[in-house]
Amino acid sequence: MEADLLIHARWILPVEPRGRTLEHHALAVTDGRILALLPSHEARAQITAAEVVELPDHALIPGLVNAHTHTPMTLFRGLADDLPLMTWLQEHIWPAEQRWVGPEFVAAGTRLALVEMIRSGTTCFNDMYFFPEVTADVARRAGLRAAVGLIVIDFPSAWAGSADEYLERGLALHDRLKGDGLVRVLFAPHAPYSVSDAPLRRIRTLAAELDLPVHMHVHETEQEIEQSLSTHGRRPLARLDTLGLVAPDLVAVHMTQLTDGEIEQAARAGVQVVHCPQSNLKLASGFCPVAKLLEAGVNVALGTDGAASNNDLDMLAEMQTAALLAKGVAGDPATLPAPLALEAATLGGARALGLGEEIGSLLPGKWADLAAIDLTAPETRPLYDPFSQIVYAAGREQVTHLWVAGRALMRDRRLLTLDETAVLSEAEQWRTRIRP
Repeated sequence: MEADLLIHARWILPVEPRGRTLEHHALAVTDGRILALLPSHEARAQITAAEVVELPDHALIPGLVNAHTHTPMTLFRGLADDLPLMTWLQEHIWPAEQRWVGPEFVAAGTRLALVEMIRSGTTCFNDMYFFPEVTADVARRAGLRAAVGLIVIDFPSAWAGSADEYLERGLALHDRLKGDGLVRVLFAPHAPYSVSDAPLRRIRTLAAELDLPVHMHVHETEQEIEQSLSTHGRRPLARLDTLGLVAPDLVAVHMTQLTDGEIEQAARAGVQVVHCPQSNLKLASGFCPVAKLLEAGVNVALGTDGAASNNDLDMLAEMQTAALLAKGVAGDPATLPAPLALEAATLGGARALGLGEEIGSLLPGKWADLAAIDLTAPETRPLYDPFSQIVYAAGREQVTHLWVAGRALMRDRRLLTLDETAVLSEAEQWRTRIRP
């Protein structure tokens, strides 16, 4: 066989089937897709490759999927900390956005976010922010896979003045990105408390017509529940259900305030849940009942949220937090074991975005979206189980290589598609503008 790329690794963790570890194996790539996984000694005898990469002390995993973030908000990292969600939003973040957000801000913040995500093993991210066309262009140029949200919110912004204009501009971007190999779109109404019924009904119709997911903050805080009961006479999920949005294409982010009945409802409807444990902890929003959701059969993905409320885009850290928090909330140390945590951070995110047949696990035919983690550091030795070390011990600085569709975006910690020095200089210029 001939291949474009052949990677030999000490361990390969394909994610499918769950918990499987392939030792001293190789992965072959042709035309951006995985051609084969086989023992290294067989690969050396059977495959001729244009490029061969030797990773004798590394684990090769599917690229991490950050299933919920706001990439441009890296420029607000640390701007307003240690505050409740609505105080943080209404008194700090929304005023800052009204003052600063525009195409240049979004481009600079996205570039900074992509540098951070590549350096921490993320190959695909699901974004929700203004000027999504800018984020799409930056991601494509950097070679990172992205699902870019067509944001809708009731109040005007620098990007659009009304719900109808948000949708019109979003649909134009959808048309522009048709057939793009790296970037796709999905609808992104901000939250039940910030989007009224009429645009939500229109989104339901359009999502069905265009076969696009609907990405939305749902049941993030107790205050959100109380406000919905006061304003609409029902809880947010019940209101979304009356609008036809509780369905398999709903990507519901946070979901910290759930009754047992709502968990059953989400399971019956096939709702996708994105758990953002670090952001929820920092904002004291509540605890997503991960164990109950998984037991009910709900697909659970992981996201970092934005760097303004986390304050990082580190999916390795998010995995560890998710696994530990799930055990504490459930009162069961067997909840969300390491292989399942890695699955949530890879295949779970891919499934939530409708990409489960294309990425998220290392199977022949899927895109070669890959991350390599060096496990020789003292912090990950001795090594008995690579799953355990990656989820509970490894740091993002141990990610050494990253590929998307077989294209190397980082090699030996050196970025290949973004100028890290220029990105950092640009971020510092924005800091001096935002807070001299």
